[in-house]
Amino acid sequence: MTDHTSVRAGARRSQRYLPMQILLGFLVIYFLVPFWWVIVNSSKDAPGLFGGGNTLWFSDQIDYLGNLRQLFTYDGGIYLRWMLNSTLYAIAGGVGATVLAVMAGYGFAKYRFAARRFSFAVVLGALMVPATALVIPTFIMFSRLGLTNTVWAVILPSLLNPFGVYLMHVYARDAVPDELLDAARVDGAGELRTFFQIALPLMRPAVVTVLLLSAVASWNNYFLPLAMLSDNRLFPVTVGLGLWQGIASANNAGTTSLWSLIILGSLVSVIPLIIAFFSLQRHWRGGLSVGGLR
Repeated sequence: MTDHTSVRAGARRSQRYLPMQILLGFLVIYFLVPFWWVIVNSSKDAPGLFGGGNTLWFSDQIDYLGNLRQLFTYDGGIYLRWMLNSTLYAIAGGVGATVLAVMAGYGFAKYRFAARRFSFAVVLGALMVPATALVIPTFIMFSRLGLTNTVWAVILPSLLNPFGVYLMHVYARDAVPDELLDAARVDGAGELRTFFQIALPLMRPAVVTVLLLSAVASWNNYFLPLAMLSDNRLFPVTVGLGLWQGIASANNAGTTSLWSLIILGSLVSVIPLIIAFFSLQRHWRGGLSVGGLR
């Protein structure tokens, strides 16, 4: 009797969650189809792309290696330089923004100082300002300092992450007990030791989240480097692929089909983000375990 009751209860739960499961299935398909399109069409040459075949399936000739060779040798191997530039901007901007967000968020959450509420309100107000609205004032300021068309014109603005500060503030306020910090201070630990040995391990999931979000935002940044940089050797991969798209649209690439390179370059540019996401997953789980044990 109990087994039949359990089966009926499980069936009712499955029926109740069925609409949500269908919705999630459609969302998975919606997000995976463009990625599948990029994977498929990265294997095609110009006749395969524009020959009128099935755009969601491979053509008769699959040539990933040939397209990769052409991608990394075209125009003196400029694509590899763009990838290295994006790596530099993502690491410097991501790590720097994370360090500042962790310090600011922890300070707002655990210290009482003058104008604390006003300063945090300014941070919350900065969340409402679109990043593109700040590009022109930032360009004017950096041009007066003589920093335009340098790597600093991309890195320095990327260090400011108001959302990261807010996220770290909320997480540190709830995940780091004040009693634990007071106990460490009573035992003679200084503020730096208390932060690095007590608070920081408890905030690991939020730190990894801010690091990943900041690095991805720096990697995908397009408008800021487009406005700040004029030397194509300093371009990140996003702006570089946009440059190739403009050339391909104007049909100024000569005998080279840039569309194949653009699609394959888009696929290659996503791979570091996928690697970063999967490599940082264990830190989320590890941080949650540390917080539970504490």
